[in-house]
Amino acid sequence: MELPAFQVDAFTGKVFGGNPAVVCPLEGWLPAELMQQIALENCVPETAFTVPAEGAFEIRWFTPEIEMDLCGHATLAAAHVLKRHLGYSEPLIRFESQSGELRVTFDEELITLDFPARMPEPAEAPRLILEGIGGKPVEILKSRDYVLVFESEEIIRQIKPDQMLLNQINIDPGGIIVTAPGEAVDFVSRFFTPQASIFEDPVTGSAHCSLIPYWSRRLGSHSMQARQLSARGGELFCRDMGERVLISGKAVTYMKGSIRI
Repeated sequence: MELPAFQVDAFTGKVFGGNPAVVCPLEGWLPAELMQQIALENCVPETAFTVPAEGAFEIRWFTPEIEMDLCGHATLAAAHVLKRHLGYSEPLIRFESQSGELRVTFDEELITLDFPARMPEPAEAPRLILEGIGGKPVEILKSRDYVLVFESEEIIRQIKPDQMLLNQINIDPGGIIVTAPGEAVDFVSRFFTPQASIFEDPVTGSAHCSLIPYWSRRLGSHSMQARQLSARGGELFCRDMGERVLISGKAVTYMKGSIRI
């Protein structure tokens, strides 16, 4: 069996930046166990599989360890592949997923994801999270992920999480977002996934389903620019639409080839 595969850097305009994803366009679904093995072999934060459906595409996402219910950067990468490499000519792509219908649109430079909003609510974080992240957040919230809000971008940059300590907890399939007001952008963040082979995710589109409504309410603005402060870094252009959020970014192809099984 030979499968097409594309590796794409998402939420960046240059290779070696943003968040890498492998996209595998399929004609029909493979067994979930096989897709999980492919994702483990790819060893990037997410592998997206797509299958044509009536007027849409079905999409599923796998980390090296588990199947996810939602992934932003791999959806952006999949839309990029369909548009730039596979001849999809419509201005709108509809993806059917575990999180419902996801719409993706294009302009000359940006790809825009239309995702469900996940407003985080005040919560108490487990002691191990607070000890493992360090520092004193000014707010603790939770949606799918824990959201720890800090005072400044510099604090976010300087956080050195204790991975061994954080790996003692299981927030499957969520993670830990740390966020603060930005200096040159509206807000910044980082994202950590305990017990995962890739501990710090480079750019996390799905985390912004929670960050966008939070910062929109706090800043009093529906349109915002965000930056994820990982080593690779990523730029996101955000809009709060109430029950939905729009997350825009660029993507660039790093590699195309085939997987032989």
